Amino acid sequence: MWNQVQETVEFLKNKGITSPDFGIILGTGLGNLVSKITIDVKIPYSDIPNFPVSTVQGHSGALIFGKIGTKKVLAMQGRFHFYEGWPIEKTVFPVRVMKYLGVENLIVSNASGGVNSNFSVGDIMIITDHINLMPVHPLHGKNEDRFGPRFVDMHEAYSKKMIAKMELVAEDLNIPVQKGIYLALQGPTFETPAEYKMVKLLGADAVGMSTVPEVITAKHMGMTCFGISVITDLGVEGTIESVSHEEVQEVAKNSEKLVGKLVEEFVKQN
Repeated sequence: MWNQVQETVEFLKNKGITSPDFGIILGTGLGNLVSKITIDVKIPYSDIPNFPVSTVQGHSGALIFGKIGTKKVLAMQGRFHFYEGWPIEKTVFPVRVMKYLGVENLIVSNASGGVNSNFSVGDIMIITDHINLMPVHPLHGKNEDRFGPRFVDMHEAYSKKMIAKMELVAEDLNIPVQKGIYLALQGPTFETPAEYKMVKLLGADAVGMSTVPEVITAKHMGMTCFGISVITDLGVEGTIESVSHEEVQEVAKNSEKLVGKLVEEFVKQN
């Protein structure tokens, strides 16, 4: 893994990607946030050595380097999921590459099902913490000390400082935001009513199929993380209805402009 990361980093540096201020992972329906980026380099995942290729509709599959304001950003337009069949270490491979390209601040976004009765479809939730119920841990197996320590401190997986700054940005832009805990399950099925109930009983506000492995990997390497989630469906008892991936994409797309404004202004101010 170490050698693969270094090979990929060298390839991307030769393409002109150097010292990004932020790494951004764009989830379901949120890929068009790249419209906020003045693009210098765009490379399909299929052209990048050792990169997997996204197989999920709504995940374009390209690495984008450019600027938001004066800040250099490296954005993943589409992510990789464990449920696609990739080994867990492959799904988080791009995060390791980001680190060795110079990224210290990681922004992750996703679409999720809300279980908090105060949430509505289309709400934007700042992730304050997470619960990991994925079946395989991204740090499972022999530790590579050059990446980070065997045992990783997760007491502040999501930066309190970045959360506070985003709340101020949202207030200035008059964009309402929620805050909550995100729980990760394997997927790819949407949750049953009983599973939604379990998620709520465990203390989470939203549930999804990504993000947590990426954040764990980032923290393994000492990166600072911020997460934002679009509530695309509700798993609140008494209101649970059928849901499809297309419907999730549509809701995410409708909230995309607001998330884009938030992330754009947040990056500019940091």
